[in-house]
Amino acid sequence: ATLNDLTMFRKSRDFAAWLGLTPKVHGSGGKDRLGKISKQGNEALRRLLVLGASAALGQIRSARSRQQSRLTEWVGGLIRKNKPFRLIAVALANKIARIVWALLSKNQAYAPNPA
Repeated sequence: ATLNDLTMFRKSRDFAAWLGLTPKVHGSGGKDRLGKISKQGNEALRRLLVLGASAALGQIRSARSRQQSRLTEWVGGLIRKNKPFRLIAVALANKIARIVWALLSKNQAYAPNPA
């Protein structure tokens, strides 16, 4: 609702960076290190994405009969690596933002397991 023109973003990463969901890059000599998320974009939209990702993450963790998709397998891998809950939630929010950009830019409906 707050975004008027999607053509200002060339890639989904640009959209996620605009929202402040991508890590800052620090480094020199060709060696890049990823830091904390930049928090540079629309705070309300970023907060909603992280809150939704946290809720989805809670559902994924507590589901007994899991319907496996690439997204739930990816989240499961982060959980098995014992990553902190908030880190996984922000990473999932970043991935959801990229999916949203792809869907809006291509004017498509979401299909979790494309054929």
